[in-house]
Amino acid sequence: MSGQFIGYFENAVHNQRVVIPASFKKKFSDAAMRTVILTAGPRNSIAVYPLDCWNATLEKLAAGDERQRKLRTHLIDCAVTEQELEGPGRIRIPELLLTEANITDSVVIKGEQTYITLWNPSEFKAKRQKDREENLREFDTDIYQVPLT
Repeated sequence: MSGQFIGYFENAVHNQRVVIPASFKKKFSDAAMRTVILTAGPRNSIAVYPLDCWNATLEKLAAGDERQRKLRTHLIDCAVTEQELEGPGRIRIPELLLTEANITDSVVIKGEQTYITLWNPSEFKAKRQKDREENLREFDTDIYQVPLT
């Protein structure tokens, strides 16, 4: 299974194409067949699923509760056709998805464990700042001390 996409990168958008970072590309399994599904993501982002993760996600959501089944329908309704990674790992993002996510000449590419999100950089930075402020209010150093044994 593809995944454990962690971290974020900022990259250019050129001719509606985005290069997937090398550290993410190497986490695509053979089962993904260098193919991704693009759909609406959380919080005004674009979700990029490797094919194997897409299929596993849809299967799990189909077996879930009503809210999960509704999300499954939403993901399918907003999905664009399967796309094979071009050359060294570029993906073409349809104009409609770029417009909906307010992405123009640059993009933040963020790992979400089993999928990747694409963000307008200023929206990502605002979200990250809000999440950081919440983290500072809620967690102190003691909670980070998780026993590993």
